[in-house]
Amino acid sequence: MISIEDIELAQAKWGENLIKIGSLKNDRNASVKATEEMLNELYAFDVGKVLFKPTKAAKIQFRLNLEAAKSYFIGGDDNYKEDTGFAFQPWVKVSFENSSVILNKGNALAMGNYFFTDPNDLKVKVEYTFSYIRNSKGSLKINLHHSSFPFNDEAYFN
Repeated sequence: MISIEDIELAQAKWGENLIKIGSLKNDRNASVKATEEMLNELYAFDVGKVLFKPTKAAKIQFRLNLEAAKSYFIGGDDNYKEDTGFAFQPWVKVSFENSSVILNKGNALAMGNYFFTDPNDLKVKVEYTFSYIRNSKGSLKINLHHSSFPFNDEAYFN
């Protein structure tokens, strides 16, 4: 059974990894390695399909393989020209606020807001839904990552 503590630990690791990748932005080889390590540790590409819809993707919204996910975090892939590297903002803090969590025997879902803080202490709020499963070794992995900016009715109606 997946616990709330398991999810909170996975979320903390996700944030720590994102910050680490951003700190390596001036070293392409190190940032590629750190991103691949994060994706292999935290995402279920080794188990099967991963549904990944990142926040700042408009032209190719859905990233269904490791290379597409890697491009989102660090850019540099000609197949995803819109990617500038989300991790390269850089961010100095990432915090999750789970609105609700559903725990099942073989998977768990978490939904809420996460907050990204930049070096100027500017906070960006993003909405997320993550699904978690365990791989054959018992490691918790993300197999659904959907995030988006909060709805802005002024932008929508004007």
